[in-house]
Amino acid sequence: MTDRSSAPAPPRVVVVGLGDDGWPGLPEVVRTRVRGAEVLLGSPRHLALVPQVAGQRRAPWPRPLRAGLPALLDEHAGRRVVVLASGDPLLSGVGTTLVDLLGAAAVEVVPGVSSVALARARLGWSAESCAVVGVVGRDPHAVLREAVPGRRLLVLSSDEGTPGAVAGLLSSAGLGESRLTVLGHLGGADESRLVGTAGTWAVPTAQVPRLHVLAVEVVGAPPHVLGWSAGLPDDVFEHDGQLTKRDVRAAALARLAPRPGELLWDVGAGAGSVGVEWMRAHPSCRAVAVEQHPERGARAARNAARLGVPDLEVVRGRAPAALADLPAPDAVFVGGGATGDGVLEACRGALRPGGRLVVHGVTLETEALLLEQYAAHGGELTRLSVETAAPIGAFTGWAPARAVVQWAWQRPHDGCDQPDQPEESP
Repeated sequence: MTDRSSAPAPPRVVVVGLGDDGWPGLPEVVRTRVRGAEVLLGSPRHLALVPQVAGQRRAPWPRPLRAGLPALLDEHAGRRVVVLASGDPLLSGVGTTLVDLLGAAAVEVVPGVSSVALARARLGWSAESCAVVGVVGRDPHAVLREAVPGRRLLVLSSDEGTPGAVAGLLSSAGLGESRLTVLGHLGGADESRLVGTAGTWAVPTAQVPRLHVLAVEVVGAPPHVLGWSAGLPDDVFEHDGQLTKRDVRAAALARLAPRPGELLWDVGAGAGSVGVEWMRAHPSCRAVAVEQHPERGARAARNAARLGVPDLEVVRGRAPAALADLPAPDAVFVGGGATGDGVLEACRGALRPGGRLVVHGVTLETEALLLEQYAAHGGELTRLSVETAAPIGAFTGWAPARAVVQWAWQRPHDGCDQPDQPEESP
């Protein structure tokens, strides 16, 4: 016997993925659902691909899309709504936006063949042999995080200007020999291909199809080896001396422990090196660089773009006031300004359960403060001394850097931030 009371509610919207071939490429069962919709939503291009149906209401997307979607969906609540999207709607598509807004149970997705799958099929690239980078509505500098010699990339382009922009970025990074292939209108009657190298790319923008996937085979010898593990060379960062140096930066990031989807506050960011490396650890890692000096904030943003993480958010202001409206972090690094009134208290208090705090100090005053914090809250206190070989006349000797005191603390999951106290001996 069926328990009808437990049957799932019907979805609020059905999202249908269209290929470049439009209506003819849809199976008949999907066409029936599109024809049966009371309301059809989509871009003007998608709406024009579907034959008119008497009595069916059609509405283009609002601008801006995400801000206007709730009102548009509420306007058509209770009606059979079908949304038209490109290919796989959950691949950098409107399907993802709708699931975020309504929840997965309220959205039924009927995917088509994605542009990524078509691009791989045309090139003979296996899924495991290439990375996908979305730059639709994003800064194309994001390609640089993935641009490692020998790697294959499929770039979901924003428009016809993307190939030229990516070619320029690759060339500036020492990867001008990289091979570029523009795959236009995949799966459609006007499918096309343009081929060239980054360093010699001269295809006029007018000749690039607006709808395309950019395939990149990365070739070249960049001046620096830029891995995803912590500890990038100091000289890849533009700075004025306010830089967390390579070895102590690696030690800090080991304790900050970036994980996918997590948010870091980089307080007193300077050149932004810790926030940049946090974001390079995984494409979904996010960071906010808090810096009171406008010049340094702008420098941090430039470093982030050049190193492939242009989405670093820079907040200009002094902690703790500048922290007040920020989303709760999973980790906080304080590289400067720890002695400011209320800074460490604000950082500790804002951390999510299980969040990590790492504070560096080089002055006696900051060291004394960190000793107090360690005594009051526990954690891990470390003194980091790094020496580097350097010339001494005709010989070589050790040049010591300024020692750094590092306090690392993790917020307990139960919300209590006091360390366990040992029992007194009888």
